[in-house]
Amino acid sequence: MAAEKRLDIARLRKIAGGKPKTSNMRSVLLALGEYGPQFGLDHPHRLAQFLAQMCHESAGFRYDRELWGPTAAQKRYDIRTDLGNTKARDGDGSKYRGRTAIQITGKANYSEFRAWCRTHILKDAPDFVVDPDKANVDPWEGLGPMWYWETRKLNRYADRNDIEMVTRRINGGLNGFADRLRFYTRAALVLMGYDPKDVTGFQQIAKSRGTYKGVIDGAAGPQTRAALHMMLAEQSPVTTTASPVVDEVEKEKPVLPAAVERSVRQKTGLWGWLATIFSGGGAGLASLAGLNWQTVLSIGATGIMLLIVVLILRQQIVSAIREVKLAVESIP
Repeated sequence: MAAEKRLDIARLRKIAGGKPKTSNMRSVLLALGEYGPQFGLDHPHRLAQFLAQMCHESAGFRYDRELWGPTAAQKRYDIRTDLGNTKARDGDGSKYRGRTAIQITGKANYSEFRAWCRTHILKDAPDFVVDPDKANVDPWEGLGPMWYWETRKLNRYADRNDIEMVTRRINGGLNGFADRLRFYTRAALVLMGYDPKDVTGFQQIAKSRGTYKGVIDGAAGPQTRAALHMMLAEQSPVTTTASPVVDEVEKEKPVLPAAVERSVRQKTGLWGWLATIFSGGGAGLASLAGLNWQTVLSIGATGIMLLIVVLILRQQIVSAIREVKLAVESIP
């Protein structure tokens, strides 16, 4: 059964945590139930990503419009021509403030949303440019996030578990990335019938099935999210190309085997020694200032001899670096 058919207010509340607003959640559920399959959000692994981003943007469905201070940043909206607002400080920054769970912002985005709704949903959809508050009326409130998701083609990133790229396309950067990861874990667990905090229980089941190969520690890291992704993809209504990609931002660093590490130290020892001598910078020059000329001359002569050694051993050094590179690249 498609995930959104199992999604209800109770489960959405579990995902959001805190104190979500029921009317905001109902708007999301209404749009998902009616239009979700049309835009590929009947695939659970996509839905988990979609819900995670909405939860972050709306502070767990507490808000469906931007709180207006106005702050210094919000005042600048008035002249944000990149958002379709005018150059004049005429109040369009406030008029086209963020609305819906995805925070549609700027006149250009409201215009795009209007065109999309009239093409894909209803030809007589409201004119959100004239009256942007209509974006927070059902079914448009729940469709706002769906419009953004579909027009930015975010299913392609969700299919490969690329939470970083989903975030970049929504946020323009990685603001709040840790919170988005947290909401993804909660959404994925709830969609599979777990408690939103039962990472350990999921890890145990996933490990028994061979989907998770990490440590059962109750911590939702990249391997756990990759396993969540794959098990959600198995529940899709049709076969997808979803693959167990580990998100790039938190990818585990490879550990060098002891033998390779020893080899690295042995073969790069000369490099490290020479680098220390020749890269002292200001500190090195400052220390020379207090020495007599005979000592400085002696150090200079030593430096010249070392340079000659480097030139003579150049081929051996290059060969050593190549061997180390091959050893590191061969780590499974």
